Amino acid sequence: MDHESLPIRYVEPVFRPPSEAESLIIPLTDGCSWNRCTFCEMYTAPQKKFRARDEAETLASIRCCGEVYGDSIKRVFLADGDALMLAERRLMNALEAIRSHLPGVRRISAYCLPRNLAKKSAAAVRLLAEAGLSMAYVGAESGDDEVLARVNKGETQASTLAALDKLGAAGITRSVMILNGLGGRTLSAQHAEHSADLINAAQPEYLATLVVSFPKGEERLRAGFPGWEPLSVIELMQEMERFLARLELKRTVFRSDHASNWLVLKGTLGADRQRLLQQLRAAIADPGHARLRPAWARGL
Repeated sequence: MDHESLPIRYVEPVFRPPSEAESLIIPLTDGCSWNRCTFCEMYTAPQKKFRARDEAETLASIRCCGEVYGDSIKRVFLADGDALMLAERRLMNALEAIRSHLPGVRRISAYCLPRNLAKKSAAAVRLLAEAGLSMAYVGAESGDDEVLARVNKGETQASTLAALDKLGAAGITRSVMILNGLGGRTLSAQHAEHSADLINAAQPEYLATLVVSFPKGEERLRAGFPGWEPLSVIELMQEMERFLARLELKRTVFRSDHASNWLVLKGTLGADRQRLLQQLRAAIADPGHARLRPAWARGL
């Protein structure tokens, strides 16, 4: 499905999780309402300045997509980085329009900032779930409060856990992302351990790890995190080993296969934890024979 052929106005660049590659992307907002994280470059372009989309435009786009594609659309991703900051009324109207005009849709998902979900009651989140919101992607980045403060995330372990618990209680599937290497060398151990503590407490349905990357340079991060040093490939894998070894999960689908990762890891935690740890330890002991992703193939 070519974006240019869709009856939707997109503001480039458009971002979505890897697992939403086949989804229809419907923007409810442009940009991110926080947009102060020093490790994130996604919404720094001037045209991505945060704003809520005109509701009439959004509903018209959904209606037109229904007229063109009928029930062939199976998944929808609500963009941009912060659709769930909108008022419950606007979100409900969008969800009801999708249900009415795109009857084939079986999954509706969105990014979720914990700080914005805190403004919604548990009852409101349950109503969104009943109206069709079925999955939320939460970029926790870290479970360590010092790391979160240094990168100006605007969250704490407690605020992230509260959001994850609220989503889970409403029956919304949670996909959590942790950034490998975000704490640099000095905070690597506590970043890994406290991130594992967060995940253990939340027991999310999905967990993904990416390697922190800075295509435009590290200046923004270093401004609030003086002395930050990137981890080597071996150190990144050692941090991942510390993280996985501390996890105590019942049934969480784990993926560390994003293009930023050096070593691809996939499994279900906790069933596959020992296998994944063995893969990591083998790669750490003999990186020359490990199936690491070549540098030219990595990126965001």
